[in-house]
Amino acid sequence: MTSNHAGRPQARHVIAHFSDTHFVSPEDPLLYGVADSRAHLAELLAGLEDSGAAPEALLFTGDLADVGDAEAYRSLREVVEPAARRMGARVVWAMGNHDDRATLRRELTDETPSDAPYDHVLHLGGLRVVVLDSTVPGFHHGEVTPVQLAWLEDVLAEPAPEGTLLLMHHPPVPCLQDLAVAVELRDQQRLADVLRGTDVRGILAGHLHYSTSATFAGIPVSVASATCYTQDLRTPDRGTRGRDGAQAYNLVHVYDETVMHSVVPIGEHVTVGRSTVAADVRPTVVPTQRELVRAR
Repeated sequence: MTSNHAGRPQARHVIAHFSDTHFVSPEDPLLYGVADSRAHLAELLAGLEDSGAAPEALLFTGDLADVGDAEAYRSLREVVEPAARRMGARVVWAMGNHDDRATLRRELTDETPSDAPYDHVLHLGGLRVVVLDSTVPGFHHGEVTPVQLAWLEDVLAEPAPEGTLLLMHHPPVPCLQDLAVAVELRDQQRLADVLRGTDVRGILAGHLHYSTSATFAGIPVSVASATCYTQDLRTPDRGTRGRDGAQAYNLVHVYDETVMHSVVPIGEHVTVGRSTVAADVRPTVVPTQRELVRAR
């Protein structure tokens, strides 16, 4: 494993974190008559592929389909799977409050349909990824049942070689919009009691339709923005306003000692300076401050 200028080893894992795709049936392609959720995700995936980032996995933290219908899941699969194959990335799905457990299993994973919580575990080398279903069928708030908590406690009882990332739709963070408080994750203390002191290095979530970060039980929380439409936090009186803009995903770099979450927004913009690093440049050769200023 090579090192950068600061002597830190390169990331062991590069992961792309998407959330809230809210796909709809191709027969009526505009979400709420406005946002083209399929086109937005396709654009974000194309930009990721063109960047050469080569993520090991594409993680989707819920609200995959807007109303949990089969046609929407099929459309999502048509967009994601070819891009994932070209990038050599594994695709990981998590449930959201707009999703349907049985239909998701049948259309996205080819599993036998079931209404049981969609909880599962996978490994990216020595990194463990735990997917926790925080949804309550028929409602939009989040909960984790005692049975799920017992399962999670059992999974985390033995640490993974490179630690664990926990994926869930409802983030265990305060909500900044008063009208959205009713759809928060409930009984968060019970989840905190299970997670505290474990090898969980990060909690990755969605649901809010804007990017934010916090800590929970001493663990960093990273919320990815939505790829369909986003919430405008400038709305007066802590109200809500969805907007067809500012869609994004997060690039997750997992290092030995830290995990970085970087927001990558949609769109192309005017270039303000550009530089490249030749493959044969020695990593120990660092430009002086004067050279950096002159290069600008």
